[in-house]
Amino acid sequence: MDQDTAPEPTEIVDDDESEGLNPLVKVGLIVGGFAAALALLVFGFDADKSIAYSKLVHEVVVEPEKFAGRTLRVEGDLKNGSVAFREEPCEWRFVLTKEQREMPVRFPQCIVPDTFKDGMGIQVTVQGTLAKDGSFLANQVIPRCPSKYEMQQKQANGEAAPHAMPATLPGMGS
Repeated sequence: MDQDTAPEPTEIVDDDESEGLNPLVKVGLIVGGFAAALALLVFGFDADKSIAYSKLVHEVVVEPEKFAGRTLRVEGDLKNGSVAFREEPCEWRFVLTKEQREMPVRFPQCIVPDTFKDGMGIQVTVQGTLAKDGSFLANQVIPRCPSKYEMQQKQANGEAAPHAMPATLPGMGS
């Protein structure tokens, strides 16, 4: 072959570089995208307003300013004899206790769960907001039923079934 007719050398191109980004860069971009989406979820809205904090009565009563304006779930023991009902307008009032602290609760609805009974020594969780006066305005009442065995033990001790109507508070009418 003649040197004059020899083919000219051509540049060799690396196919990996011509197809796009390095695989590590791609992984970095994906991870960065997920991190940005997570940051938007966490910091993009007011989480304090959307999360219901779950606390015990004594924790809320000791530092009420810490929970002002937040949706709360508060758990405590239903104070015996504290349940009262008003028909017009419908409202239930009762007191939750825990560790010698008390919190009055208002539930402005006509119907409570069947297991919400005075004199049973039940635990109750309420969801709502803490009022400026220290009372709790509930939009949900969730009684924790005593177990079948606790009920049998109470019956064995001579306690009657809780079928009595709640007392009416003065000024609440009936």
